[in-house]
Amino acid sequence: MITSQRCVGKSIRKKDAMQLLQGKPVYVDDITRTDALVVKVLRSPHAHALIEEIRTDIAMKVPGIEAIYTYLDVPQKRFTMAGQTYPEPSPYDRLLLDQRVRFVGDAVAIVAGETEKAVDKAMKLIKVRYQVLEAVLDFHQSKDSSVLVHPEESWKSLCPVGADNHRNLCASGSEEMGDVDAVLRDCDHVIDHTYHIKACQQAMMETFRTYTEMDPYGRLHVISSTQVVFHCRRIIANALDIPKSKVHVEKPRIGGGFGAKQTVVAEVYPAFVTWKTGKPAKMIYSRKECQIAASPRHEMEVHVRLGASNDGTIRAIDMFTLSNTGAYGEHGPTTVGLSGHKAIPLYTTNMEAYRFAYDVVYTNRQSSGAYRGYGATQGLFAVESAVNELADQLGMDPVEIRNRNIVRQGMKMPAYYGETTVACALDRCISRCKDIFDWDEKFPVRDMGNGKVRAAGIGLSMQGSAIPGLDVGSATIKLGDEGFFILMIGAADMGTGCDTTLSQIAAETLECDVDDIEVFGADTDASPYDSGSYASSTAYLTGKAVEKACIELKEHLCEIAAQILSCKPEELEFRGDGAYRLADGAFVSRKDIATKSMTHNPVAAQATVSHTSTVSPPPFMAGMVEIELDRETGNVEVLNTCAVVDCGRPLNPNLARIQAEGGIVQALGMALTENVTYTDDGRVMEDSFMQYKIPSRLDVGKLRVEFEDSNEPTGPYGAKSIGEVVINTTAPAICHAIYRATGVWHRTLPITPEDILMGGADD
Repeated sequence: MITSQRCVGKSIRKKDAMQLLQGKPVYVDDITRTDALVVKVLRSPHAHALIEEIRTDIAMKVPGIEAIYTYLDVPQKRFTMAGQTYPEPSPYDRLLLDQRVRFVGDAVAIVAGETEKAVDKAMKLIKVRYQVLEAVLDFHQSKDSSVLVHPEESWKSLCPVGADNHRNLCASGSEEMGDVDAVLRDCDHVIDHTYHIKACQQAMMETFRTYTEMDPYGRLHVISSTQVVFHCRRIIANALDIPKSKVHVEKPRIGGGFGAKQTVVAEVYPAFVTWKTGKPAKMIYSRKECQIAASPRHEMEVHVRLGASNDGTIRAIDMFTLSNTGAYGEHGPTTVGLSGHKAIPLYTTNMEAYRFAYDVVYTNRQSSGAYRGYGATQGLFAVESAVNELADQLGMDPVEIRNRNIVRQGMKMPAYYGETTVACALDRCISRCKDIFDWDEKFPVRDMGNGKVRAAGIGLSMQGSAIPGLDVGSATIKLGDEGFFILMIGAADMGTGCDTTLSQIAAETLECDVDDIEVFGADTDASPYDSGSYASSTAYLTGKAVEKACIELKEHLCEIAAQILSCKPEELEFRGDGAYRLADGAFVSRKDIATKSMTHNPVAAQATVSHTSTVSPPPFMAGMVEIELDRETGNVEVLNTCAVVDCGRPLNPNLARIQAEGGIVQALGMALTENVTYTDDGRVMEDSFMQYKIPSRLDVGKLRVEFEDSNEPTGPYGAKSIGEVVINTTAPAICHAIYRATGVWHRTLPITPEDILMGGADD
């Protein structure tokens, strides 16, 4: 490993920073044809119904309408929209269009026309007669209900995840270590509560959008705002029932994803239109569609029993998670696992027994999907709240009770796939966070007068770094004319800056400047296969592939240089600007190596490496929040937030800090303002940003993020992930602070001013 620290660990400016700053065209709608057919979907007004008749003849007479498709026109092959590695654990339960609609907003017809005005007019003229069916809207009543969301025989689950469509089960399972019930009976204290975390939207700036066209070779060319180009290709091919070789997917700049774009929400509809008509097509979701028919976080109810001794030793945790996947099963079987696997292991030190069980159920509500934190967020809110309540019950400082029980470096974590923490700085994260937050001064409740009080709370978090034994990261690095390098990746930069951090890894390994590295991707035709940008995998997995590819490329370049110097490759060393002969210092520049590579040369001036991992080293985080609460109005103002993160070695501290700040703010919204409510007939009430309140800069207060380094030997230059761990501490810390200020625990998120005024403890 190179130790020069030329690039890694430096806060280098993002490669696309100036393009974005200057408003250059980079997104789907900037770079695709303006004369493409406009595609929209007519959506169901009912939570559960069968289409008895659908008439499109009048709508087809609208000038400019190209085509209208119904369930009678689409392939009868079920698929999943979840962007996951095949075979997907999410069930194959969708059709492009189905006679049975399963939530308010489900697709009824696809309409394509020359203008948006024509399409909007035609949608109003489509006549649909529904047989309205009884709906299951309460996820407590779904399992074994007489109302089946998916009664069809063509439904199938590819993996053994405990799914059973005849029981409304998308997944079900359990695991345990030791005799949980016996240990809990022997504990001096047992915290026993149920925590409810509502679905919430990713609310990324760029809505779902896709452009499709036929290329000169008769293939379907898709340009989409997606995190998963390779999975997207498979899903589109499955939905259209065409060969995967006929689909080419690429992504431009993405205006945020946060997991939403790990689900193929919009791509299949314009793809079907283009495949049928041969004409370019484009679909751009409105904000309302993003709110009512997208892929929000899974609503979960988490029952926790946490047992401890009088001295604060946590001896056992029993968790049961009930997850609401909604009308379809995207990511249902996988998100639920993280609710336990990323919460229970935090308290490994004295753990004698644990049990984690779960059910994931179908309901006639909007289908859920991937959202940053991916189930860990819900589980950690529950467990961290229970630990805070235990500390209060024992009269202990919540920092002290954590220090007695947290996982530390070198410990095996039975509830985390049996992995051992090789790099863990959680104890140092807590200690440093306590110091810079000034916990000892801020933790006591302070009456500020005028009915306002100040209080503080704490939360811990852990996540993972890619899916072990499954995910693949890949990179191709090649030497171009005049000696610059081209890095080709299949991971998607969603604004996280991975194009830059991966370039830093390449430049560090090749001992050159970041400006010498040009980045291309992600494109299913040109990029090497990569699972995609999700599961906190890009820096850890793809980053390691980049490092290994660059090491291999240096060997190739020495082979080419050896032809020029008439020596053996092992006599040379590549040092960034070129190859040096160790014996006498003879030198061949990168430019000359590039020129030679194109002339009578059998050695490729490039290298491609795929990398996978059998472990998923967890990053850790400690977070503290200070609030001011108005007892007369219930309003909560966040004054100070402090977080210290162990992401191994930060590859780019500024970009890592921005990741943490963004996650903290998202969690602030989840904790206080982002509320989703339904009418009695299953319609989402918050269908715009007028009703669905995401935080602005004015809501954040002072925010400080620092890092405690650890060195993860399986990561590139010691790095672990950071993308998701940062969203998980804020909600339990705010909940804790609200309890300190009011004396009332709230166990449902978000905690609104009305909830505070009316009191909590809602289990």
